[in-house]
Amino acid sequence: MTTQTERQSWSSRLAYILTVAGATVGFGATWRFPYLVGENGGGAYVFLFCIAMIVIGIPMILVENVIGRRMRVNAIDAFSGTANGKKIHSGWKILGYMGLLGSFGILAYYMVLGGWVLNYIGGFISGGLDISSPVTVETTSSYFQKSIFNSPVNIMIYTGLFVAVNYFILAKGIVDGIERSVKYLMPLLFIFLMIMVVRNITLPGAMEGIKFYLMPDFSKITPKLFVFVLGQVFFALSLGFGVLITLSSYLDKKENLVKTATITGVLNTVIALLAGFMIFPSLFSFGIAPNSGPTLVFQSLPIVFSNMWGGTAFAIIFFSLLIVAALTTSLTICEVIITALQEKTKISRKAAILITLVAIFVFGNIPSILGDSEWKDIRIMGRSIFDAFDYISGNILFILTALGSAIFVGFILKDEAKEELNTHKGLTAIWFNYVKYVIPVIILVIFYSSL
Repeated sequence: MTTQTERQSWSSRLAYILTVAGATVGFGATWRFPYLVGENGGGAYVFLFCIAMIVIGIPMILVENVIGRRMRVNAIDAFSGTANGKKIHSGWKILGYMGLLGSFGILAYYMVLGGWVLNYIGGFISGGLDISSPVTVETTSSYFQKSIFNSPVNIMIYTGLFVAVNYFILAKGIVDGIERSVKYLMPLLFIFLMIMVVRNITLPGAMEGIKFYLMPDFSKITPKLFVFVLGQVFFALSLGFGVLITLSSYLDKKENLVKTATITGVLNTVIALLAGFMIFPSLFSFGIAPNSGPTLVFQSLPIVFSNMWGGTAFAIIFFSLLIVAALTTSLTICEVIITALQEKTKISRKAAILITLVAIFVFGNIPSILGDSEWKDIRIMGRSIFDAFDYISGNILFILTALGSAIFVGFILKDEAKEELNTHKGLTAIWFNYVKYVIPVIILVIFYSSL
């Protein structure tokens, strides 16, 4: 097992926060959040999302921070050692294995989404999807069907390119690879984001989109919607993936976990909100329905860009933003598996990276791609292979891992968890009791509603 003295640490709190922000600001914030807002009443969903971040987001970030930094090891062995003078049962390690399995499931389709985005960037540049003049929904739907579902080899190539970029960065290590890349990628993502926000809020009729986005219709706020939003927070913050546990294992013992967790939650919320500002004003400006679901980015937005001055350039900027967001997240999810594989088997880091990425590509990415074409008749739990990876990981494995983590902190670590938090005793007591008695109930409600 890697010891604390051998383990690297982030060069600064900012480096850690940027990396965690990169981990949590991926397709969840830039693709999933906007279309869910569109489907669920606009401002009502946004209002509930902000509340959910406080109710479950930040407390659960702290749970995973405590587990990760306590042992400073991989996401499996983080659930081992001793607590309050007693040896922790090895059965708790199943939570780490579930997190790893869920991470594999997410990457199985997440990398493919990266391939989709690269495909679209290539289409805009080559003219394969010509949006220099207004296009119709038939045009964008046809391109989506032809270039995504009917071109599996093409998508495999683009996905392979996305995987190769991940390998190049991961091979340089935690500090020289992930940390250094995120230091450049996150500011770049923010610049792209602000360019798109400014462009969209200055469009004619943009105010209608802003009203839809920010003014909640309280009649649409229901207990069922709130539970649904709580579940989205898990996806948005990568909770249950083992990501925050792994990243926190490289965190210095002197760092203030409460401060870093709060900044992480706020930053994720701010970027998710900004993502809405770069989408909804333009949709309303050009009369496009905001509730078009998961295909919003790939089929509806190209129509918007085609009606916009300099639309092709802004489309390339927007999809470049998506690929940067996807990359910062995939790097950190991959690191969960790589760190565990490296520390459990003692193989070299480059070997662990190669095994991880090849396994994901062969057993995850290729089946996900073929699941929408040659293997479309194969159904798992009534879903395509692509959707099954998403459902099983996001609605079962991650939620159960998060539930187990909260119970582990509240009933196994106990005083050690409080000591690891190392903050004001009153605040620590409130957080600990909330995690021990309230969070598990909330997670069980989310799990039941997602089945």
